[in-house]
Order: sequence, then C-alpha cells, then structure tokens
Amino acid sequence: QVRLVESGGGLVQAGGSLRLSCAASGRTFSTYAMGWFRQAPGKERVFVASINWSGRTSYYADSVKGRFTISRDNTKNTVYLQMNSLEPEDTAIYYCAASISYSTRLNEYDYWGQGTQVTVSS
Repeated sequence: QVRLVESGGGLVQAGGSLRLSCAASGRTFSTYAMGWFRQAPGKERVFVASINWSGRTSYYADSVKGRFTISRDNTKNTVYLQMNSLEPEDTAIYYCAASISYSTRLNEYDYWGQGTQVTVSS
C-alpha cells in the first residue's frame, strides 16, 4: 500500500514557475515508477510525465516537453514536478500516481494522490 500526498500547487502568472511535490508513505516507494497526470475542468485526466524507479528514465507529454521536469528522491520518498514557462492551458488539478510498471497509461497506475490545484492566469 502506498499513500500519496501532493503539495505545491497555487496561482501563478503565465510565464511563471511552480514546483509540485508528492510525498509517499511506505518503505517500497523506490520500487514504483511514478507519474504526474492532470485534469482540466470538463476534461479527462491525462498523462503529463513519468519517471522510472531509479530516476534515470523519464518521459513527457508533448505539451509539456522542454518546460516540465520530473524527478525523484528515493531517500525522501518524494517525486517532484518542476513546471516552468507556465501557460493558462496548464491550469488543472495535478495528481501524482504510483505504478509497478513504467507507463504513460492512466489505468496502469495503482495508487493516486488527492490532487493539487494549479491555476495559471494570463
């Protein structure tokens, strides 16, 4: 069992930056791949970024590539999402999730956090 708690969301102007954190409970954090997803109002939840168990491999949605960076610190049981050059289209609730598989597919993630709101004003 893995419990995930996101933090770091907020209101930022376009062009600004935020860093999201996701703290995980449990001693098996380092065995899970981690992902970030987001859900905008009235839209489906979509993939943003993922990172494998060691942190050596990551993958990004085209919409955030070059602007967002996912990282993890297994000594702190935490995964991060550094978001730069934010755009109003990035406004959404951001969720972190854990999976035994390194994946971009939402349905392959077993554990989810409660989400953190990111709002980007124009």
